Amino acid sequence: MTAPSPMGIPRPQVKSLDEILPHEPLLMMGAGPVPIPERVAKANSVVINHLGGVMAQVIDQVKTMARYVFQTESKWVLGVAGPASAAMEMAVANLMQPGESILCINNGFFSHRMAEMATRVGADVHELHVPVHQAADPERVRRAIEETKPKVLTLVQGETSNTVFNHSLEEIARIAKSYGCLVVVDAVCTLSTMPLKMDEWQIDVVITGGQKGLSSIPGVSLLVFSNDAWACVKSRTVATAQWCFDAQLAENFWHKDGYHYTAPVSGIMALHEALKLVCDETLEQRFARHLRCSKALQAGIEAMGLNLFVEPSSRLNSVVGICIPEGLTSVQICRHISDVYRVEIAGSFGQPIIRIGQMGEQCREHNLFRTLHALGSTMRDLGVKVDQPNGMAEMEAYLQQVPRQLVNVA
Repeated sequence: MTAPSPMGIPRPQVKSLDEILPHEPLLMMGAGPVPIPERVAKANSVVINHLGGVMAQVIDQVKTMARYVFQTESKWVLGVAGPASAAMEMAVANLMQPGESILCINNGFFSHRMAEMATRVGADVHELHVPVHQAADPERVRRAIEETKPKVLTLVQGETSNTVFNHSLEEIARIAKSYGCLVVVDAVCTLSTMPLKMDEWQIDVVITGGQKGLSSIPGVSLLVFSNDAWACVKSRTVATAQWCFDAQLAENFWHKDGYHYTAPVSGIMALHEALKLVCDETLEQRFARHLRCSKALQAGIEAMGLNLFVEPSSRLNSVVGICIPEGLTSVQICRHISDVYRVEIAGSFGQPIIRIGQMGEQCREHNLFRTLHALGSTMRDLGVKVDQPNGMAEMEAYLQQVPRQLVNVA
């Protein structure tokens, strides 16, 4: 019996986290969040005054390291207490005013989300729909810009939902800038996993979350505005509807050591350490590690007899999409590999695929072998004929052929 409460609502009887969480931790190999390094986990336990001098020093270093990772000299680095979608909403809400035109390149679920956000702020929203297996075509984008005359163009570098890579990002950004557009790029699953050069590619806003390539915790995200984008923010004639996402209010904390709202102190500490690890490794080495591991995994999956969802020319390496064999569902596969082999992979957002992440700490050789073995064993358990030994051998052969580290990186 639950003891009666003098307040009228009975006191609940709940389980502790020790009783809820699995005794053997899952290997997180889905589309995010990803495993975090020990240094990041330790930093996430720290709580300090969010307005003190120590915090100001941490924030200053976060901005400095972010400029390296984003490859920008822009001053206007901001953080958001929220998921990457919150950073996305901050970008859209601060750049767009009611009635202004925006063109959203729609590769799938997440690139469409920016269109949804722009609709809610009253923008005149246009979408260019890209076939599901394809990257955005620069000439189609040019024609859409000429037709819609947008103030802002948005696109993803990598569409996490269907594992498509917009490999012509640099060319599309150059075209958009030639028409006077502000260019907003979602780099949630790609930042620090593959090259992105904000200044050189003339991008005005780049958005990312902590929980993917950076191998930090969910819930603290980053974005950077170019000088042109920041001038747009400062010249608004209508106040931003979302108070928490008002970039001019956020400036008070991120650039003036002042108060906006109580900052996610522990999450910022974790993000600091995650960025420090990226800087220590160097972007060049990190890109090489991600490419090597993802390509090895893809080779192993195909050698096993499974099909990848996207052709190589438009394939995202950060999240690998695998076609579901006939007769199975993503729920069956994901549940079995988790329950039996303690490896977590992801289902999809409407596509007939399962997804394996290759971001940050996921890109370690020991994780690859455990994951590919678990995938092959799961398929065999569920009645799919695969050549598991061949897949494992092919992945190992790829790893042996490609050097683990770059040589003479400055």
